[in-house]
Amino acid sequence: MCQRLLLACCLLPILNVSLSSQAQTGAVDIAVTWSSPTPLISPSGTSASSAGTFNPAAVLFNGKTVLLYREQDAAGTSRIGYASSTDGLHFMPRPEPVLAPETDYEKDGGVEDPRLLKIADTYYLTYTGYNKHDAQLCLATSKDLVHWQRQGVILPAYKGNWNTGWTKSGAIVPEKINGKWWMYYLGTAPDKRDYMGLASSDDLLHWKDATQQPVLPRNAGSFDARVMEPGPPPIITENGILLIYNAADDKLVYTTAWALFDKNDPGHLLARASQPFLKPQQEWQQVGQVPNVVFTEGMVKRGAEYWIYYGGADKYIGASRIRISLALSPKR
Repeated sequence: MCQRLLLACCLLPILNVSLSSQAQTGAVDIAVTWSSPTPLISPSGTSASSAGTFNPAAVLFNGKTVLLYREQDAAGTSRIGYASSTDGLHFMPRPEPVLAPETDYEKDGGVEDPRLLKIADTYYLTYTGYNKHDAQLCLATSKDLVHWQRQGVILPAYKGNWNTGWTKSGAIVPEKINGKWWMYYLGTAPDKRDYMGLASSDDLLHWKDATQQPVLPRNAGSFDARVMEPGPPPIITENGILLIYNAADDKLVYTTAWALFDKNDPGHLLARASQPFLKPQQEWQQVGQVPNVVFTEGMVKRGAEYWIYYGGADKYIGASRIRISLALSPKR
């Protein structure tokens, strides 16, 4: 968690980017039916995961739930660890990480905070490359979740139509819309707050800003007044693109909420949560490397419910089961 490259308007898809805070709040209802009372994965020993195991991406693979998560050592360097489970609760970590810092843009800081999805026969992993100076949104691809090929920095820091800082947290929409791929991401606006942007791609490898401004406005004084950061890859519903996102208030208490975007126009906000559905309530979510944090990056569907996986206090991994109801049909 922890504007020099301007794109010509004629090259940008025509998107209706709504910055109105009057979007509906009742279009989606998310109910938490169960949450893990204790962490599913915790740091241990003096290994690469001695300081923290947190912020997991999730996918179903060969009948198992696989988590790719951030493991951090005592020096503060992060790697991507791998753990699998037959029941989604009891995980067996691999002894070695599947992605470790190698490039100049990852040196010393590491590889952080993955998001993961499968398109056709390829897994796409967005992650943050951090070199102790800059954090930048990067991409890697794999056929087996273990052997990864770096595709480089896909949205550079300090560049873009509105971003003036770091780039992070790429949540790729799982289907093409209007002939393009779309990705929600985190950037920093001139007011020093972290907003959600939107990028587009023809091939899933090369990305560019799709809008001239962020796509999710802040609510002053609310739970998402300071940070609005994409969570897991969104799902496409009959009512629109449902994105689970991580929010922080002015005291940097991190919670999880939802936003709904037009499935024919990914920059058009249709509805958003008035309150988060997940908050840091357990001690292991309130006390850790960063206090008062639940940070959701993984989601898989099991039966009628979705299982979400999240970091607690930048130290642990937890899970919740949620039910998603489409309460209304938003006006288009």
